[in-house]
Amino acid sequence: MDADLPYRDRLHAGQVLASQLADYRGAAGLLVLGLPRGGVPVAAEVARALQAPLDVFIVRKLGHPAMPEFAIGAIASGGLRVLKPVPGAQVDADVLERIAEREQEELRRREVSYRRTRPAPDAAGRTVIVVDDGLATGATMEAAVRALRQVQPAHLCVAVPVGSRQACDALAGIADRVVCAATPQPFRAVGLWYRDFAQTTDEEVQRLLVS
Repeated sequence: MDADLPYRDRLHAGQVLASQLADYRGAAGLLVLGLPRGGVPVAAEVARALQAPLDVFIVRKLGHPAMPEFAIGAIASGGLRVLKPVPGAQVDADVLERIAEREQEELRRREVSYRRTRPAPDAAGRTVIVVDDGLATGATMEAAVRALRQVQPAHLCVAVPVGSRQACDALAGIADRVVCAATPQPFRAVGLWYRDFAQTTDEEVQRLLVS
């Protein structure tokens, strides 16, 4: 399936992405993780095509107190925390802790909302594909990869339907494989490469995880 842009929607994007991941079908211990919310519908199509289990991996960015869009770290499913010290942008430990506590509350809410009573999947020793609906800066995906590395999967693949070339190249340095189905230039924003980029709801994520 060709990666002609723009995609109709996340369903179409997932189908195109799955065609580029076909060599993973049948891999032992294969696990597909979607980054909520928008990455889950894409991941669901990948998991369906590869006949692999689907789950979510929840990441919350820790933003600098003076520049919230500027990531200084992240927290992730399973109590994992990744810090990204930046020269000249140091944050006091107590301030960082307050930021982390606030984001931890939202992470817990999403864990309960999406997973209910199901335990988090064990990625240790498995072939893991982490999926999002696109990469702009790649900060959230980078946090997810660094967090997952702490539980030692056997193989870690980042997969997205569309991404900036810079973000995809940067992630190649920390993931075992990066699959960006399309890297248009100039990139500008993920939503530009979808005809329908409506926000994914909590209810949609819940439905996909139990279907």
